[in-house]
Amino acid sequence: MTTILMARHGETDWNRESRFQGHADTTLNEAGRKQAEALAERLRTEEIEAVYASPLLRAHETAEIVARSLGLPVETVAGLREVDVGSWSGLTRTEIEERFPDGFRRWLEFDHGWDDGESYEALGARVLAVLAEVAARHPGGRVLVVTHGGPMRAALAAAASVSYADARRVEAPVGNCDVTVFRLEDERLRRLDSAL
Repeated sequence: MTTILMARHGETDWNRESRFQGHADTTLNEAGRKQAEALAERLRTEEIEAVYASPLLRAHETAEIVARSLGLPVETVAGLREVDVGSWSGLTRTEIEERFPDGFRRWLEFDHGWDDGESYEALGARVLAVLAEVAARHPGGRVLVVTHGGPMRAALAAAASVSYADARRVEAPVGNCDVTVFRLEDERLRRLDSAL
């Protein structure tokens, strides 16, 4: 069984401004770099054998800060990128509500509201495929995956055997540099209680 520590990237200016990021390649702000450094300190004694990251700068920069403290390289995996929010990228909730009122209503009801991006189902399928591949490469190991809120929510949904929408309804939001620990065993993802 493989233990996977999933971490969300540090804060960006768009996080602070409550803008949807999706595939936009935003970078960490100063607070985000400090969060990543604090994450590195928290994970320093975790005996992590590999670090994987989304190619988007905010996640990759977070991973590099942590990996440097662990003396490990970062392996970039495209399947760990954030959900593609299409034409919502860069917009605030207010702007989305004004431009895409029907989509915004769907999103408030826990569906994906955008018409031109990626579905939550497609996001979940690609994230679970990546986690299975990572686990196969590190049987019995302990790895760090630095990604985004969407992929973390997809993993939480899979571990709870619920839809992405249901996970959004019941789970607290995933904060910057939050860590959730999963174990993948016999092709089943399970969330572990952890104080990371």
